[in-house]
Amino acid sequence: MRRKKTNPQLLRTIDVLYKAARRHKAAIWKAVAKKLEKPSKNWAEVNVGKIAKHLQDGEIALVPGKVLGMGEVGKIEVAAWKFSKTARQKIEKAGGKCYTILELVEKNPKGSKVRIIGG
Repeated sequence: MRRKKTNPQLLRTIDVLYKAARRHKAAIWKAVAKKLEKPSKNWAEVNVGKIAKHLQDGEIALVPGKVLGMGEVGKIEVAAWKFSKTARQKIEKAGGKCYTILELVEKNPKGSKVRIIGG
C-alpha cells in the first residue's frame, strides 16, 4: 500500500513547482517536484561543506531535502525544503542566504543559475 503525501505545505510546493515548470518552460522545477514526491526517507541530506565545494560563482544551490551543518562554508545562497539549525547559522554567519524552495521559484522563475545538489 502506497502512502500519499499529507503535508499541505509540501503539496502546495509541489503544485507551484509543476506550474512554474509549465509557465516558464523550466524543466528544473519539474525535476525538483518529482524528487519531493518520492518518500521523504529518500530525500537528500547534504552538508554545507559539500554544497560549498560543488557550487560555482553566481549559482544558487537547491537541495530537495535537508541541509545539514557539517563542513566549512563561504558566502553561498541555498534553497532547501529544510535546514538544520547549525546549517542555517553557518550560511548566514558567512554572509550567505537561506531560501525556501517557494522563495527561490518566486525569485528566479526561469531557474537560471540554479544547481540541484543531492538527490
